[in-house]
Amino acid sequence: MNLRFARRMAADILGVGQSRVWIDPERTGEVAAAITRDDIRRLIHDGRIAKKPPKSNSRGRTRQRLRQIAKRRRRGVGSRKGTAKARSPKKRAWIRSIRAIRARLSALRDDRKIARSDYRRLYLMAKGGYFRSVSHLETFIEERGIKRS
Repeated sequence: MNLRFARRMAADILGVGQSRVWIDPERTGEVAAAITRDDIRRLIHDGRIAKKPPKSNSRGRTRQRLRQIAKRRRRGVGSRKGTAKARSPKKRAWIRSIRAIRARLSALRDDRKIARSDYRRLYLMAKGGYFRSVSHLETFIEERGIKRS
């Protein structure tokens, strides 16, 4: 028995594709005998023909990948899109270092470990990018004998 007509008609009535039309395998003869749209509508109403749920993509693999990314995996060369500067801008690194250096200078000045004039000179050197890090600043102060005891 040929169910192609019934399947096509049911798909049109249900508003889905033909692959989403379910026909009761026990009642194929009844479905094949349907020749009008009303016959198909009656079969749908009686539950002989039904609409299958839509298929969707599984998110299982995506969730697994996101769990790995959360653990800082999958970050190799082949996974990178932007340049090193785009992924970690130089400006952010500068902000991090200059804030630390200025905080250290302020602490030294407030504790009266360095003179205000020295503080100003060192501050301007830091602004000019002279110091690589807080430890570099400390070394410079020690070598020049700027620090008071």
